[in-house]
Amino acid sequence: MADYTPRLKQQYREKIRAALKEEFGYKNDMQIPRLDKIVLNMGVGEAVSDTKKVRAAAADLGQIAGQKPVVTKAKQSIAGFKVREEMPIGAKVTLRRDRMYEFLDRLITVALPRVRDFRGTNPKSFDGRGNYAMGLKEHIVFPEIDFDKIEQVWGMDIVICTTAKTDAEAKALLKHFNLPFTA
Repeated sequence: MADYTPRLKQQYREKIRAALKEEFGYKNDMQIPRLDKIVLNMGVGEAVSDTKKVRAAAADLGQIAGQKPVVTKAKQSIAGFKVREEMPIGAKVTLRRDRMYEFLDRLITVALPRVRDFRGTNPKSFDGRGNYAMGLKEHIVFPEIDFDKIEQVWGMDIVICTTAKTDAEAKALLKHFNLPFTA
């Protein structure tokens, strides 16, 4: 398994880097933007009344990501939401290297086409520093999740961090990976 390279990583090395170097006129190969990490986050608001829901969400997130998620805890108490400090309220995973490319491939080719009424991702969801954030209303669009065994459907946040300095460079990078932006 040592010689296996994810499809998108290979595509990045062979085609995308050259295309970006041409498009932006980089002098040095280290200036070419690349993917840094992908962070997946699930906030479970119902965890206030039932902490088992956080464990179920974390298990689902682990199946989607292919690695064990970290359970996130409340930083402070909020009486209006019945949240106490250190109460588990969600789960998150940070993907890097090969797992990151594998996840992005599954997201673009399998999960996004399965979203109901999908018209593309928002091209304005960049943060000004070359990172892209998007949300999914249902985590069941991923093929790893068995629809029949799901107790509840959760939404999730996906943040794609790149080494790009500007939003235009990051958008060009993600366009080359075939992330479907709306016009």
